[in-house]
Amino acid sequence: MCGIVGVISQQNVLNLLLSGLKRLEYRGYDSSGLAVINNYKQLKCLKKAGKVKVLKKAILKKKSIFLGNIGVAHTRWATHGSPTENNAHPHLSEHIAVVHNGIIENHESLRDHLKTYQYQFNSDTDTEVIAHLIHWEQKRNGGTLTEVVKRVSPMLFGIYSTVIVDANHPNSLVAECSGSPLIIGCGANENAFASDQLALLDIAKKFIFLKTGDIAEITNSNIQIWDKNGNSIQRKIVKKNIVLDPNKKGEFRYFLKKEIFEQPQAIKNTLKNRLKNNYIYLSEISDKSNKILINTKHIQLVACGSSYNSAMVSRYWFENLVGISCNVEIASEFCYRNTIVHPNSLLIFLSQSGETADILSALRLSKNRNYLSSLSICNTPESTLSRESDINVLTYAGIEISVASTKTFTTQLTAVLSLIAHISLLKKINKKLQLDIFRAMQILPYRIEQMLLLAPYIKCLVKDFSNTNNAIFIGRGELYPIAIESALKLKETSYIHAEGYAAGELKHGSLALIDINMPVIILAPNNGLLKKLLSNMEEIRAREGRMYIFSDTDIFFSSYSNIKKIRLPFVENISIPLAYIVPMQLLAYYVGLEKNVDVDHPRNLAKTVTVE
Repeated sequence: MCGIVGVISQQNVLNLLLSGLKRLEYRGYDSSGLAVINNYKQLKCLKKAGKVKVLKKAILKKKSIFLGNIGVAHTRWATHGSPTENNAHPHLSEHIAVVHNGIIENHESLRDHLKTYQYQFNSDTDTEVIAHLIHWEQKRNGGTLTEVVKRVSPMLFGIYSTVIVDANHPNSLVAECSGSPLIIGCGANENAFASDQLALLDIAKKFIFLKTGDIAEITNSNIQIWDKNGNSIQRKIVKKNIVLDPNKKGEFRYFLKKEIFEQPQAIKNTLKNRLKNNYIYLSEISDKSNKILINTKHIQLVACGSSYNSAMVSRYWFENLVGISCNVEIASEFCYRNTIVHPNSLLIFLSQSGETADILSALRLSKNRNYLSSLSICNTPESTLSRESDINVLTYAGIEISVASTKTFTTQLTAVLSLIAHISLLKKINKKLQLDIFRAMQILPYRIEQMLLLAPYIKCLVKDFSNTNNAIFIGRGELYPIAIESALKLKETSYIHAEGYAAGELKHGSLALIDINMPVIILAPNNGLLKKLLSNMEEIRAREGRMYIFSDTDIFFSSYSNIKKIRLPFVENISIPLAYIVPMQLLAYYVGLEKNVDVDHPRNLAKTVTVE
């Protein structure tokens, strides 16, 4: 889940490397570094613990020795070894410099082997093994850098990608893609590698997405690619005109708040060209895929993190609205247990990036199982998940930089509801349902805007949380997963230990946590489950818990002072989960500020998890 940049050009690459790193900081930000072959043909490397700005400041003090036409850079999320300067990338072996994403599973045995040849290790990382192994193989058997990388590749086990520069071969960069995403940016008189096309916005508008097993060599004017069988191959060039600069916060202090307030427009973008004649159409789904949806009798949802929480909401919808039985599985669990494939079962993956390692492992594993097909709901059209799934439904949330997912969560749910309406239409289940979803989706951006108007009132609550170390969120039905997602948001942004519970489960142990100091945030829409939820509130009141009730109706408790009620605007019943998460996002944001946390870059986290 780290960020890779490698550039070779006819001009100085230092600024391109640093700007690329800054755009990739969402992928990891506990340390960073770069290595260039400078104008004096010297390999120069500098690494720093902390964010990219720390590296940039150090580089500028000695900029002249880092001017050159070829280099690699990396921003890290620690896997092997703590986030220190020694463990930061690039890793060197004399004239070889390596940056790397993913995990080398057999690094310990390789390390022991290399130590017998007197190689010294200066880090705790698996990456340093790659550098020494390439150096050892080149010294032993010679050859160009590309030839050496091809020979070393079968020795490395795991899901990873790596880019290598060699001061003895200063006119090319070589990379290997082994399951972790890697992209070539095709520029004018320059080419580049990166783990995300965002890093290459200053270089290219044309990109090549490498496939697992590919090894590529780039110069400033040429690109060569070999597939996993060693055959020279041409990969498709994709033109992308990305005009949004993710480093622009506009009027907002943090990306998190900006992205929370972008949700009405993001939902409009997801629904664009899909709302027609009182129906929701997914015209991108082919006739062949529509036949699969018609024959679907069961759905298996697979996801991670916030996407898993949206999958939990989706289960309620699939079963309640269109009567299709549905299971939900965390991807990392799906991969390592023997699941039962139901007859006529459709496999649906939900992912923001489409590059999460556990999701991709689950997809590849499922190819050998008897599912009807695989469908991805994803925000990234050229992601590995989108390319390898049989059917794609895109969310069009736009670039999300903050680690805490907000607009990708709500647009995922918007896309799921659109898919449900589409299935209802295909199966001719319920015309009224199609119309109800259409009307709810049509007005949803306005409902979200109304929720955002509550920001000043929610901000007034945060003083209550300034000395709080624990919090509980509760909900029933479709609001139970929203309680879990709300707790996750508060954990991410404020480091408060928070848990989301099904309200009816409080009596099965969790009531032991309730006292006058425990804040309990209650999601209480005026729906068929409200009366049951009121009973749970009475249980909390009897134990003097601090209650924060978010509801669109008046909830009255006589002579009870330890309660605050936040009146929410009316929302159509179908889209309640989508709307009720918004005030919870705002609460998490403002509490994080109160706790003096960098809410865009919480400690120990990264946006895209490309390791299992």
